[in-house]
Formats: sequence, C-alpha cells, structure tokens
Amino acid sequence: MTDKTPSAAPIGLPRFSPAHDEPIAYRQRIRSYYQALGYGAPYEWAHYPEVPFHALGRPLASARIALITTAAPYRPDAGDQGPGAAYNAAAKFYRVYSGDAASDPDLRIAHLAIDRQHTTAADIGSYFPLAALRRQAAAGRIGAVAARFHGAPTNRSQQTTLDVDVPEIVRRCQADGAHAAILVPNCPVCHQTVSLAARALEASGIATVVLGCAKDIVEFVGVPRLLFSDFPLGNAAGRPHDVASQDFTIALALQLLAAAPAARTTVQSPLRWSDSADWKLDYSNVDRLSAEEIARRRAEFDVGKAQAQALRDALPNQLARP
Repeated sequence: MTDKTPSAAPIGLPRFSPAHDEPIAYRQRIRSYYQALGYGAPYEWAHYPEVPFHALGRPLASARIALITTAAPYRPDAGDQGPGAAYNAAAKFYRVYSGDAASDPDLRIAHLAIDRQHTTAADIGSYFPLAALRRQAAAGRIGAVAARFHGAPTNRSQQTTLDVDVPEIVRRCQADGAHAAILVPNCPVCHQTVSLAARALEASGIATVVLGCAKDIVEFVGVPRLLFSDFPLGNAAGRPHDVASQDFTIALALQLLAAAPAARTTVQSPLRWSDSADWKLDYSNVDRLSAEEIARRRAEFDVGKAQAQALRDALPNQLARP
C-alpha cells in the first residue's frame, strides 16, 4: 500500500500546524499533574448550563468601564514577587481590594500559577490592561474608565468566592456606576474566579467580557463573553512589551462587549504568541517531567500550601484593604 500522507504542503499553501497547536486543555492537564504529584480526588471546576446575559445597552463612547484583576499589590515584606519570581504563596491576598484607576499601581502575579517557562511577568500591561483602557478613553472610544479597579482573590473554595468575594465585587462596581466590566485572570483558578464574578455582574445588570488564556475553564464555567488569547498564562491582555498587541487586545474586547449577540460568545484573538506552538507542551505536563522533578514540585507545593493556609488563618487579625 502506498503511503498517501503528503510530505509537504502544496505549492503556495502553508504547511499544516502540528497537532498540539490547539488551545491547551487546562482542566485535564491539571488533573493529571496533581494526580502525578500524589494528591487525592481531582479538583471539581464550577460548571453551569445556563448563562446570564446583559446587553451593554448604550454606545461604548458613553460607557463607564470597570477593570477587575487577579494581580496583587506589591508588598515589599512578602519576598520576591518578580519579574521572573518563582511562585510565591506569601504574596497571596484573600480579600477583595480596590485601587485608584487614575494611578499607576504596582501589581504583581508571583502568587499565581502562571506559565513561568515562557513568560516572566515583566510587563504589567500584559496582565493588567489599565493603561490600554485609558488610551481607549483618551481616544473617545469609551466614555470613561471607572474610578476604581478591583482585585479578585483566587480562592480555590468556590463557596467563598460565590458567597463573599463575588458579591463584594458586584457591590463595588455598582457603587462606581460601572456600565460594564473587563475581567482579566492569570492562573487556571483565576479563570474560574473571574468567570463566577462575570456571571454575577451580568445578573446585576453590568455587561462583562473576560480576557483569558484558559479557554476550556472559562467556557466550562459559562460566561457571557470571552476574548480568548492563545498565549501562555499571565498574558491575557497582550504580549509583553508590545503596546500594539495590548491596544489591539483591549479594542477587540470592547468590540465584543458591544456586539456579542448572546451568552457564551467566544472570540479568539488572531494574534499568535510565537512562530512555534511548542510552548503549549510544557505547562503542568507530567509527560515531560522526571520522577525527581515531580517529587521536587510536590515538596514545593506543600510548602506553598502551608504558607497560604497561614495567611488565611491570620485573616481575622488583619486590617481589610480599602
């Protein structure tokens, strides 16, 4: 039998992409990863069959847009927070916080499970698009940036997120008179957190769009609008040190906010991270880890888990952030 598999693309046409050049299946990847590390029952992700949807109901040029992030305010007392920092559980936060959107805050993502092999979080514009959103306001494409941005804690407890954090985010956005909100997650659990927040905001009459890199998680939860960027985790707002990429991403998100016809509308950005898709093979992929590396990561994770628990236990004695 003759092998009819083509060895090259026809003249004038590009070659096919490799089979792994598709959105990473983060839920399955993470399930296999933590099972290999020796943990018990796999994490159960939030999932809803029905999705609330609230049309923007006004031109973008008259809309006040809020920004919601999972990045944390930099704390000099909390150890290395980057750029290029290792995962730092001591930098986590467990209460919703708000900041002045007219300022230039120092927010970091060292406390999150971003893709550290392919990004360093060196450019805040790649994960916190406040500057890009301001440029849209200055150009008259939106009415205004809401007076405050809000930080959403990435609790693994869905009940805490739903009962405590999400209602507080909704309350603050309503107090700011926001007509719409852009939500930007970083790690896998972040994507679940902001998806739950987006659902509640829509139910309260505030239109939303999630900027995400973990397509399968956001769509599994169920949100009104998702702008998916097929980039390493930690870059949902555009490529680092690439203002054109960041401006394109926020503009595409705003178009989606205004034009989505119904819930569960996903638009994939046409931007590519690089010419090669091989970066998709690395994140939490047990097939590429030795037994020694798996053991090292288990020990590292246990330390981080203990640090995070200590922070949670200390919450009653901490002053709430504004």
